[in-house]
Amino acid sequence: MMKIITLDQIKAALPSLDLFPAIEEGFRKYSAGQAVVPPVGELLLEKGEVHIKYGYIQKDDYYVIKIASGFYDNPQLGLSSSNGMMLLFRQQTGQAEAILLDEGHLTNIRTAVAGAIAAKYLAPSQVKRIGIVGAGIQARLQLGYLQDITPCRDVLVWGLSEVELKAYQNEMTPLGFRVEVTRETAVIQQTCNLIVTTTPSDTPLLHASDLQPGTHITAVGSDTPHKQELDAHILARANVVVADSIPQCLARGEIYQAIQAGLLTQDRLVELGNVIGGVSNGRSHDTQITVADLTGVAVQDIGIATAVYTATP
Repeated sequence: MMKIITLDQIKAALPSLDLFPAIEEGFRKYSAGQAVVPPVGELLLEKGEVHIKYGYIQKDDYYVIKIASGFYDNPQLGLSSSNGMMLLFRQQTGQAEAILLDEGHLTNIRTAVAGAIAAKYLAPSQVKRIGIVGAGIQARLQLGYLQDITPCRDVLVWGLSEVELKAYQNEMTPLGFRVEVTRETAVIQQTCNLIVTTTPSDTPLLHASDLQPGTHITAVGSDTPHKQELDAHILARANVVVADSIPQCLARGEIYQAIQAGLLTQDRLVELGNVIGGVSNGRSHDTQITVADLTGVAVQDIGIATAVYTATP
């Protein structure tokens, strides 16, 4: 019988799960050609956007279809900006095994785990300060999962308003972080060498003129062709540019924007799964500038949906 897993059940199961191995392995198998991930389905609506991601890993038990939406004015209505669900099917029979009514939560979590994985392989060996661009749900999750990657607890966060910055500071400080806030992204680039961008901005927030040697930037907010958080010259200057999926990043995200601007070529790209698997080089010394463009790949959804399904009675 098909299992229906509610958001409360999902949240109860997650603390007991180590999601890193499954999602790392998903990236590795994707880059090794052992996963099938068709192009992203997409609805760009007047007030929001809907992404449909789906795929399977060869010789796994399941395939996943995921629907996730972002309606960024929803908080003004007292609603979450994220929603959606994941559907889990058995590969051998097509039988529907589970509906995970995650309301976008699993997408948020797997995105944050991927950000931490990118930092694990690409951040400088000594992180002096973490910079977070954005102060919403994803900005909180990204910082939370970085606890497993770096001992650094000094944080500078940028946001649109003093109210959201204060709320971020109040929530993250009890977790052991020393959080300062700013309304100037240049200060983040000047003082932080591990930076994560988490916004749906369609104009660059970080600029090459403020870029410091040794910086790693993980960009997770730009997941459509029109979004852009990074000045394309940042990718032009980077020593290493990593895509979660090269085919996907050629059509959306920061890499797409830089190629469209004529500042980056495909031959300079490496995939995160190949860095994880040791096939491609990531950071080789601490003065390098590295950028990871994470547009979100279905293998992440397969990993997290399978883990939660298996852990749920």
